[in-house]
Amino acid sequence: MVSNRQVMAMLDELVELTTLEEGSPQSFKVRAYERARRAVENLGRDLSALDQKEIQGIGGIGKSIAASIAEFCETGLVARQENLRSKYPPAFRELSRIPGLGPKTVKMIRRELGVESLDDLLAALADQRLRDLPGLGATSETKIARAVERLGLAGKDRRTPLVTALPIAETFRQDLSALEGVVAVEICGSARRFRSSVADLDLVVAADPARWSEVMRTVSSHPLVEETLLSGTTKTSVLTRGGLAVDVRVVAPSQLGAAMLYFTGSKAHNVRLRQLAMEQNRLLNEYGLFAQGEDRPEASETETEIYAALGMDWLPPEIREDTGEIEAAREERLPRLVSVEDIRGDLHFHTDRSGDGRSSPAQMVEAAIRAGMEYVAITDHGEDLAINGLSRAEMEGHRREIARLGERYPGIELLFGCELNIGVDGDLDYDADYRLGFDWCVASVHSHYDLAPRRQTERLLRAVADPAVSAIGHLTGRMLGRRPGIEMELDVVLEEMAARGVALEVNGALDRLDASPEVVRRAVAAGVMLVISTDSHHTTELMRMSYGVSNARRGWATAEAVLNTLPREKFMEVRSRRLSG
Repeated sequence: MVSNRQVMAMLDELVELTTLEEGSPQSFKVRAYERARRAVENLGRDLSALDQKEIQGIGGIGKSIAASIAEFCETGLVARQENLRSKYPPAFRELSRIPGLGPKTVKMIRRELGVESLDDLLAALADQRLRDLPGLGATSETKIARAVERLGLAGKDRRTPLVTALPIAETFRQDLSALEGVVAVEICGSARRFRSSVADLDLVVAADPARWSEVMRTVSSHPLVEETLLSGTTKTSVLTRGGLAVDVRVVAPSQLGAAMLYFTGSKAHNVRLRQLAMEQNRLLNEYGLFAQGEDRPEASETETEIYAALGMDWLPPEIREDTGEIEAAREERLPRLVSVEDIRGDLHFHTDRSGDGRSSPAQMVEAAIRAGMEYVAITDHGEDLAINGLSRAEMEGHRREIARLGERYPGIELLFGCELNIGVDGDLDYDADYRLGFDWCVASVHSHYDLAPRRQTERLLRAVADPAVSAIGHLTGRMLGRRPGIEMELDVVLEEMAARGVALEVNGALDRLDASPEVVRRAVAAGVMLVISTDSHHTTELMRMSYGVSNARRGWATAEAVLNTLPREKFMEVRSRRLSG
């Protein structure tokens, strides 16, 4: 049976393919697929139980797309999707994610230069052949080459952004968990460690041995799979239609902990653990921890018991990188990292009053209450952000609506806020006096990503110095796999933020995860307070908080380092436009 998650993945791919076919992300067909995808995301029913007429009756889904969804639910395939896949294979589609190469441009360089893949593009760049094409030139050629380099696409070990990989992993987990005899399905590898990109996906399935062959068959025949690379009794490797390798290992339930530990990694972390086991005259592998010469493991069922047998507490997957975590655990000085349960509020929160928001203020507030939030800063865009921002008059109407919602929902503190746009020279929306009327302002970069590092530093310092700014949002402006972040003198910026009491946002959107774990660790060391935010534009996006928390945990952030772990009354006491250091 096809799940709603699989339908959403199908529609996401059709958005990408149709953008290439139409030559624009703004075409009618592209937007229709985007509307349908949102409709499925918000649907509280199982699509596979509906016929085509019933699917067409769902708001946001037209006749043609309803037919495609019905076709997918029945056969696992969509003819239009298959035709476009053959026309635009994964290697070619990868090119359209590079800044400077929109759909029209990639089709032009394919037509004029025969560029079909990243390797072809690199060869064309090396030969300086792009500069002679209409609308490009030497400057564009240099920018494209720089973008390829900064996105890390030129190396041999190319990686898939987590925003692409994690939904695929979750789909496999959901579908394999439904099989009879399956006890657990765990996402391991880089995805479990919450790295921003993965080389492949690793899943461990604990199941009754009598059902192992069924697990293997289900993986190989999955609708997302293009090709089976390896098929064995306990392991199968497949390639998805998007070109991502997925390795699935099936084990007995008694071996689950050992397999999770082994396949989560990192390689450096595992090497250190095996060395530690050898020093204790033991052997550690994917089947368990064994005394030398013994066949029965001392520990294998859970990771906790294996770590305990090695003389340390369980280590959070996010920090298993051999960057001091093993020493800290053995010496009982491992910090308690921030958790989702610690979070009390969300301080970057949009409604449909922003041009890019999709849920009303009331819907967003109700969703925040359901998520257990004690306070929320509603931060719709300021007037300087084209299309999406609110004029002063619109913002005043918004202020009144937030006040009314505050009266209706006294159980949650609603802060009248704004996401201010940081201009090319660090200028901000509205005038200085008006900005001071907001309860909370997050200031963010949304343009001019190619400025020299010194200019980026100066524009950020000017924003940090503004007395209305409470936090800097998604610091670098990166979009993982699509746009590298701005370059700046990071230590200078962090020092100024610490001195002025401006918080650093850890943005939970999977395509941002900004600030990065490395920046988080440096920020905490510099004395900068963090805020973990969802940057939600729809009620379904509040689950991003868990992503933001995982990203902060990779940076070793504790609850004490995160401002929005404070309970409501304490937060309101310490809240000000200049946070105490």
